[in-house]
Amino acid sequence: MPAKDIAVIVGSLRKDAFSRRLAKALQALSPAGLTLEIVEIGQLALYNQDLETSPPAEWIAFRERIKRADGVVFVTPEYNRSMTGALKNALDVGSRPYGKNNWDNKPGLVVSCSPGNMGAFGANHHLRQSLVFLNVLPLQQPEAYISGVDKIVSESGEVANDKTREFLTKIMQAYEGWANLLAKR
Repeated sequence: MPAKDIAVIVGSLRKDAFSRRLAKALQALSPAGLTLEIVEIGQLALYNQDLETSPPAEWIAFRERIKRADGVVFVTPEYNRSMTGALKNALDVGSRPYGKNNWDNKPGLVVSCSPGNMGAFGANHHLRQSLVFLNVLPLQQPEAYISGVDKIVSESGEVANDKTREFLTKIMQAYEGWANLLAKR
């Protein structure tokens, strides 16, 4: 069986974002049954239904990439107790025009992170709330709130401590099992 094609959406646009570092770590720790590819969202124009008569090329390419994916991993920081505007925009672009939701029925994984102690708990749950409407089927357990990310994941995605590396590996193994289970339906 070929590896599942998993789109990774990084919620922060910052070049050296902690969420991007964490996404690289998840790529490295992912089981052989998953191929993770970061799908960029910074080039997406803000969603405006008026543009649907002639959608931007970036919207078309993004929608096709999400539609083609076997699943989606979201790695998000927290901005004001919620997901980032860029991530919300990507959700909107990928779910439109009405009736053409490219996120539909995808196995999902939500991993949130922050340098603080709460691990972006608010962003994680706010994102999950949107995923319910989009019919993304997120893994429920283990939950992934990564606090102190600035100290445990390097710029290249290397994880500094064994306990976190084991936890992230466990998450990716659980996600692989979830994606495989949903594929059998």
